[in-house]
Amino acid sequence: MSILKKISILFLISLTLMIIIGIWTDNINSKRIDKLIKEKYVKVANNILENYDNKAKIDKILKNHNLKKIKEKPKNTQTLYFKEFTFGHILIAKKSFEDEFIVEINYLDEKYLLKTQDEDNLKDKMILNGLVFLDIFVLVLIFLYLIKLLMPLKNISLEISKFANGDLTRRLNVKSKDEIGQLSIAFNKMASTLEELIKTRQELLKDIGHELRTPIAKGKFAIEKIEDFSKKELLKTIFNDLELLTNELIELEKLNSKELEHSTFDIETLIIQALNKLYIENENLISIDIQENFLIEGDLYYLSMALKNLIDNALKYAISYPIEIKVINKEIHIINNAKQLTKNLEYYFKPFTQELSQRDGFGLGLSIVQKILKKHNFKISYKYKNEKVNFIISLSS
Repeated sequence: MSILKKISILFLISLTLMIIIGIWTDNINSKRIDKLIKEKYVKVANNILENYDNKAKIDKILKNHNLKKIKEKPKNTQTLYFKEFTFGHILIAKKSFEDEFIVEINYLDEKYLLKTQDEDNLKDKMILNGLVFLDIFVLVLIFLYLIKLLMPLKNISLEISKFANGDLTRRLNVKSKDEIGQLSIAFNKMASTLEELIKTRQELLKDIGHELRTPIAKGKFAIEKIEDFSKKELLKTIFNDLELLTNELIELEKLNSKELEHSTFDIETLIIQALNKLYIENENLISIDIQENFLIEGDLYYLSMALKNLIDNALKYAISYPIEIKVINKEIHIINNAKQLTKNLEYYFKPFTQELSQRDGFGLGLSIVQKILKKHNFKISYKYKNEKVNFIISLSS
């Protein structure tokens, strides 16, 4: 999960909790304030009823509590208190979204309809609600500011991924002077250095490959003039090994920088392409069992090369034949009857590593296989059971 998503989730949780706490606090304060005010004006109303015949006393009560007479009851009021008795009733109501209350007193033919002044308790409640709203607003601003600060990280991650996938020209364009800006400057310096080193190495290997191929070709041509058969075959083997090593080194270097050419093809096509690269004359050496033929996406040239290398190794090191190529559950199994590997599989992925008892080849085959599969996000594993070596390519990325 990205940092942006984590912050967004934390923000939503905080915002939800703050809104719930705000609503809960508002409800509690509303009930408490309404209860206090109701009790206050119930006492005032009872005091007016007790002095119903004394107009001067009533006027004094109204003045002391800042109560004003009004002609009609406002609409959209909420009743907080109502008490009916033999000759009348007392009603206390609140107008929605306002700080004023309405006190209605009916007794015999007399009626008092009074409006209270703004209550300080209600003002305090509104201030508290305003502070809660301000907290929410500040929380939103902080979230937006954090998003703005972290937006360059998304671009940095994207550019670094492209650089890691072989696009050595990628650079970061972050001009801030904080730690993210310093990170961008450090990455750009590192990328420039790596690009220069990789290009130098590529050019060197290309030049070496080119320079080696010419004398190898000349040497192979000169061998034909040698009459001694044993020396001639020995020299042919030496030059063939040199040519094979040169080609494998150049191919390995290409994999470090070359972009894959993706296409869609089925497993049968992949296996046929791999076998065609081996030029096998005796088909009885290989048994093929395709239990499911499914489509995959990848670079057919390189995937067939990886499969070819595994089949070639299976043929070289097999004690008996045929070797098996089995396709099942989106996996390709290359099985042969051979000795168990003496080291873990990771050891053989390193260039120029192989079994000490086997000196056929240069130990680059599995290194090339591992690089090709890694570029496709495919996996390779190894099992040894019932005296059989089983290399497994998992094609579910």
